Amino acid sequence: MEFFSTLFSPIESLLRFVLETLFAITSAAGFASYGWAIVLLTIIIKMILYPLTVKQVKSMKAMQELSPKMKKIQEKYKDNPQMMQQKIGALYKEAGVNPLAGCLPLLIQMPILMGMYYSLYNFTYPSEASAVFLWMPNMSEPDPLYILPVLSALTTFLQQKMTTTEMNPQMKMMMFIMPLFIGWISINFPSGLVLYWVTMNVVQIAQQWWMYRGENTAPKKEAA
Repeated sequence: MEFFSTLFSPIESLLRFVLETLFAITSAAGFASYGWAIVLLTIIIKMILYPLTVKQVKSMKAMQELSPKMKKIQEKYKDNPQMMQQKIGALYKEAGVNPLAGCLPLLIQMPILMGMYYSLYNFTYPSEASAVFLWMPNMSEPDPLYILPVLSALTTFLQQKMTTTEMNPQMKMMMFIMPLFIGWISINFPSGLVLYWVTMNVVQIAQQWWMYRGENTAPKKEAA
């Protein structure tokens, strides 16, 4: 953990500077709050990363939509790996899908997301009053009412549901396991960090709705 904290320390320092600037803006506006500063910083980051989010989400959905056809090819040519690779490559080309297109945007976003994680996980609020936000007496400590952990699980579930187009047993299981895991670890995380996660999920949900507004995004059941 210390190695990664050191690795991302330049980004962490930059994000803390922006966070302090946003706190100063909230102070000038008459509602000094690190909580709202965290919300604003998260929204700014998500808006900057929106073009990468579009590429990542659309690539993931395209791969999911091709999954049934890929399974048929894998089953048909399971004894001929070379032909299997040729057919899968042809399928990608026909659909205009690059299997690496979803990974590259995530790799570019990762330093920023990790820097945000460490900047909030290790953040020291200048005073007890500045660490108060809504029902939380201290954002450097876990949420005493468990509201944010519950919201982190719910928003993670909704985000996955919007992204998933193929509902096979594995996908269905992960759709429940991942949100429960996120909610569980959020119980012990600083509430300021969980506030960032919940805000990021809400903005992501809004962005995905904007990407696919007017389309039918209901998950497809796996063909029998």
